[in-house]
Amino acid sequence: MNLSNTGSSFPTAVYRDTLTTAIIKNGITVVLCISINYVNSTLVYTFSKHQVFNVNPRYILYIHLVINDILLLSLFTLLQVLSYIVYTLNVSLCIVLLMISILASLNNPLTLAFMAVECYIAICYPLRHTQICTVRKTYVVIGLIWALSIISTLPYLFMALATESLEFFHSRVFCLRTSVFRDPSVTVKRDISNSVFLVIIWLTLVYSYFRILFAAKAAATDAKKARNTVLLHGFQLLLCMLTYVYDLIIQGLTYLLPKEVLAIRFTVSIFVQVLPRLISPVVYGLRDKTFRNYLKRHLLCPTRANIHPQTTLKRA
Repeated sequence: MNLSNTGSSFPTAVYRDTLTTAIIKNGITVVLCISINYVNSTLVYTFSKHQVFNVNPRYILYIHLVINDILLLSLFTLLQVLSYIVYTLNVSLCIVLLMISILASLNNPLTLAFMAVECYIAICYPLRHTQICTVRKTYVVIGLIWALSIISTLPYLFMALATESLEFFHSRVFCLRTSVFRDPSVTVKRDISNSVFLVIIWLTLVYSYFRILFAAKAAATDAKKARNTVLLHGFQLLLCMLTYVYDLIIQGLTYLLPKEVLAIRFTVSIFVQVLPRLISPVVYGLRDKTFRNYLKRHLLCPTRANIHPQTTLKRA
């Protein structure tokens, strides 16, 4: 551990890996980021080029999830690489990057919760689905998701502006949430808001998906596919919701293994920030027949991407 002091009165503890370890960690992260973002970018491109997806609320919510995944994974990789190249960042720049990351990470569980509700309506109330879940209402929901995330995140910035000196914002720190949002009340507020979100989203998930499972079992049609989709969404939501306990996991494991703080931070970050991004392409990009047919043309034969397969939308 080195103590970095950049000329200000805000020294920052910087833990450094060996060169070999740093290369391995960054190599793993960059390869995963490029691979996942390539597939996700192709999903976004496929969505934007075909009207069949633009008029379906489920696909609109899904692409919103994918865009957040791209944003979150890119920022996570950028922050990790920068932490090994320059070690510390200007506080103001760090705050901007962290605020965007926090917003994107909060958006994902909320989006999955609304996707659960949309699935529930589609299966349990099929005749009313087109009236309840319209394209316009879907974009209103996306706006609501961003509003909730912003309302939950802005207090971090306000508290920092109110409690920190101007000199602090011109200093350099190792770019972590705890390094820039240092007021203890921020931690209390974060834990309370995360707990509220956690309870609401889990209640939504459990209620919606149990109703879906019962409806699929009673109808005896595509029950296996519906159950598999439920399990994938549930696993994806579980991973995304680890965002809410990310700091607690880091603190707990660091307390137990104080000498392994770098390995703990890297491993937990991979599980919380990267692995959930692997699930999104699977749920629709590979399992959904309509999306798969269009996607294969963009991934395998871009010159034929404009040929529209004659497929019918099938709900999981």
